[in-house]
Formats: sequence, structure tokens, C-alpha cells
Amino acid sequence: MLNEVERWLTTRSWSVTDRPLHRVLAAKRATGQTVSVVLPALNEEETVGDIVGVIRHDLMRQVPLVDEIVVVDSGSTDRTSEVAAAAGARVVHRDEILPRVPAVPGKGEVLWRSLLVTSGDIVCFVDADLKEFSSDFVLGIVGPLLTEPGVDLVKAMYDRPLRGAAGQGGRVTELMARPLLNMHWPQLAGFVQPLGGEYAARRSLLEQLPFPVGYGVELGMLVDALHLVGLDALAQVDVGVRVHRHQDGQALGRMAAAIYRTAQLRLARGHLIRPALTQFERGEDGFEPRTYSVDTEERPPMTEIAEYAARKVA
Repeated sequence: MLNEVERWLTTRSWSVTDRPLHRVLAAKRATGQTVSVVLPALNEEETVGDIVGVIRHDLMRQVPLVDEIVVVDSGSTDRTSEVAAAAGARVVHRDEILPRVPAVPGKGEVLWRSLLVTSGDIVCFVDADLKEFSSDFVLGIVGPLLTEPGVDLVKAMYDRPLRGAAGQGGRVTELMARPLLNMHWPQLAGFVQPLGGEYAARRSLLEQLPFPVGYGVELGMLVDALHLVGLDALAQVDVGVRVHRHQDGQALGRMAAAIYRTAQLRLARGHLIRPALTQFERGEDGFEPRTYSVDTEERPPMTEIAEYAARKVA
């Protein structure tokens, strides 16, 4: 491991217990910064309401840490929107945001558009499929942004049990993302959960970043932030255990392909491999190929969008 990374691990890796709630609240009052929480959601009616409810109870009603919770629905066919609204979130449908730019499927697309419908100086992203959710996830990753002026982006780190076995989650991280980062961006080798969906950042950073539209958004954002603001502006906080719905192996393969594509674009723009992935499923006549396109589109930094600039002026 690079000496720089070893030093970073001692100065920019914390636990949620390192910043008690009263200290974080005092920093929020002193700085006057506002906090938005965004949940990107697609068919998450079973979990989204509990997450919204915990955040509203712990961090809005009991203490004034979070200023708004926005659920961006990316085309759910279940009751995700109704459940989220009933729990107290403001629900916005993906296609209603920046309608002049046709939306494409993908998590990154939703996160990018969320910048147009939130107002917080700090934007905190939380996946909507978490179970046994604790508000420590939000407190942990927002805390350093309120107390450390030199920090611009904070990722959550946690254990990810798989079917009861500790440390077995995060298969795409271990098989794809971690090797890529260690080989090509070794400064980022200290991140425990580089692909985790729970992270917070200053709006002033997010609006300058391009957003891969699909599953590559977390890796792309981390790499681009490193180049834009440097390693010391990035941090991570241990928030305990993350319990969520696990994807099957083929879905993980498609995620891995999108992540590799995101990395490849950043390594050698203009020398692109075939943006497709063929997988196999057993059918009546044996194994049958299924070919999926790999997310290749990226949204530009939000500062280049006229509607965003107009909103800031207003």
C-alpha cells in the first residue's frame, strides 16, 4: 500500500462514534449549511418507507440535522412512491426532472437529476433497499462535511453479511472494483466500500462531476473526485453493518461490466472496447446466450445545464 494511503487511513478514516450528534449539530448551526437526503428508488416499497421514517424521526423531528428528504422514483411499478410519500418524503419522478433531456434507465441518471430538485449544501445519497436501517448511516457520512472544512466527499464503510456469513457481501467490489482501483488508482485503495450507495458530498463538488448513468456512477464519481479535489478531500466513516437485498450472479455480472466500462473510459478515452456483455441461461435446448448492452452514456457536470444555472441565479 502507498505511504500516502496509509497516512490517509489514519487521518481520513473515522467511526460514526468519533463525532457525537451534539458536535455535528453545533457545527451545522455554526456554518449554516443545509443537508438534503436523496433516495434513488426502483420498486422498493418494502423498505423505502422504513428508511424515510427513521431519518424523519431521528434527524428531523428529534434534532434538526436533515433539512429535506427526497425520493426520486425511477419508474417503479409497485407502491414505492405512495409508501415513501406516506412516510414523509417528497417524491419526485425521474421523468419530471429536466424533461427536455429524455431519461435513460440507471441509478446514476437518477442521482444526477436529483441535484435539480434538492437544495442542500450537502447532498447525502442512501440506497432505498436497506433493511434494519439506522440513522447513523446519515449522521456518520454527513458529520465530517460539517466539521471538517477540507473534506468534500465521504463514503460509508460497513460489514456486508451475505446469507448470515460476515464479510461475504460486496462481491462486485472484491472481484472487479477493488482490483481496478488498486492497479489503476492506487490512491483510492484505502476505501473499504468504494461501490457503496451511501455517501455524502458538498454540492459544490457534485455539480462539477460527470455522472455515469448506470451502476458505474460510484466508481466514476470516486475517480473523478480524486482528480478534481485530491485524496485528502475524500474520507470514509464506519457505520456498522449494511443489510440489503442481494442480486443474483448474472445481475452482478452486468454491474461488473458497467463498472469496468466506466473505468475503461477514464483510462483510455477514444480506445473503447465493445460495450456489450453476453451471459448464458439454461433453456429447454441447453445454454442460451443473452446479450446485454453496457451503460456507456454519461451526463455532463450539472454546472453545464442551463436550467441548473438559472435556478442558482434565482
